[in-house]
Amino acid sequence: MKLQKLYSYVRQAVDTYQMIEGGDRIAIGVSGGKDSLTLLYALAGIRKFYPKQFTLMAITVDLGFEDFQTEKIHALCEDLQIEYHVVKTEISKIVFHNPNESSPCALCAKMRKGALNNFARESGCNKVAYAHHMDDIIETMFLSLFYEGRFYSFAPVTHLDKSNITVIRPLMYVPEANVIGFMHKMQLPVLKNPCPADGKTKREYIKQFVRKLNLENPGIKKRIFHAIETGNIEGWNAYEKR
Repeated sequence: MKLQKLYSYVRQAVDTYQMIEGGDRIAIGVSGGKDSLTLLYALAGIRKFYPKQFTLMAITVDLGFEDFQTEKIHALCEDLQIEYHVVKTEISKIVFHNPNESSPCALCAKMRKGALNNFARESGCNKVAYAHHMDDIIETMFLSLFYEGRFYSFAPVTHLDKSNITVIRPLMYVPEANVIGFMHKMQLPVLKNPCPADGKTKREYIKQFVRKLNLENPGIKKRIFHAIETGNIEGWNAYEKR
């Protein structure tokens, strides 16, 4: 995927769901994976020509795993002229050293997002950008359908009353295959995921399920995404505005 194509996808999401307003200070959650690094490039580029002016900062939540190095992310942020911060935590110790914790992934995600959102708010940000792409949205729907019995996926824009932060997902129209192509094209400095549960989760199972489904039924992911976008899920109201 070329950079201009990435801008096009992100501009479509930002405009359709009114993700950015003039004067916004947006924190980008950067894990060091391909998705968050792609989001860095996207918003850094959009910032240059978007009609509503906004500022950016990037935040990495250090979970406390050994040998987690962020120097390459820092260098990329300098190149993109984005302010960068690392939030040190001991989330890994809390999650994986607790024998009574039956769902480490859910607890880790909750604590990680809490640390990110709190630091963003304390730094004067009113919005946080998460790097969820189209496949993430589809997989979340199947997770909810299979394990909770409901048709749901997280919304493009969500206001968190507790922290007074608005979460936006500018990569929502970008297929994961395009993110992978962009990663290789731009030689993104992707960090290895240090989590011992990586690749062993329900989400990974669903990812492989959706992959097989799409191989057997070409184009089905786009149709599923369309069903999510038009299916009256709370927060997915862009079509009502048209």
